[in-house]
Amino acid sequence: MYDRNLLLVISGLSGAGKGTICKALVEKHPENIQCSLSATSRDVRPGEIADKTYYYIGKDKFISKIENDKFLEYAEVYGNYYGTLKEEVQRLFSLKADVILEIEMQGALQIRKRSQDAVLIFIMPPSFKELRERLLRRKRDCEEDIQNRLDKVTSELKYIKDYDYIVVNDELEDAVAKIEAIIVAEKCKMDEKTFDIEKFIKDI
Repeated sequence: MYDRNLLLVISGLSGAGKGTICKALVEKHPENIQCSLSATSRDVRPGEIADKTYYYIGKDKFISKIENDKFLEYAEVYGNYYGTLKEEVQRLFSLKADVILEIEMQGALQIRKRSQDAVLIFIMPPSFKELRERLLRRKRDCEEDIQNRLDKVTSELKYIKDYDYIVVNDELEDAVAKIEAIIVAEKCKMDEKTFDIEKFIKDI
């Protein structure tokens, strides 16, 4: 049998709860599921912890790693770079864990081009009304920022067609259970790696 480790790419609308879902999956399966820590070119902000929130590597080093093809994906956001280091994912795979990348849509499409085996999951809120209320409840952004996030919904939804699964996050436990089911289904998919026929028939 072949129990392959999965690369799970989780994206979604801002406020859909993707971060909460990822955290819940890791807490429930600490030995089998790990979240990859992203690298960034920006400085540490108040409340953040180096090598816990991000790998803070500076702009020059970040660009050098881009030039040397050290990233699975990366993006520039408001003058700062963010990305997933290949060595970080390889480290987690060496622990025999399934690896979660909680990244934006553009990064997810870069992953898709590099790895057809990656499993892309899009997290959706149950409704646009609920999305707005969640953004307001978390009290993280000003009204202008919240409106900017809501204005991007239509353009972000265009990426859904490039994902393998859509999970509606109405109740956290249900959303987590759906992703657990996706993991089981993906590991049972029939391909040349799933079942070693030659090894099986040797015992006949």
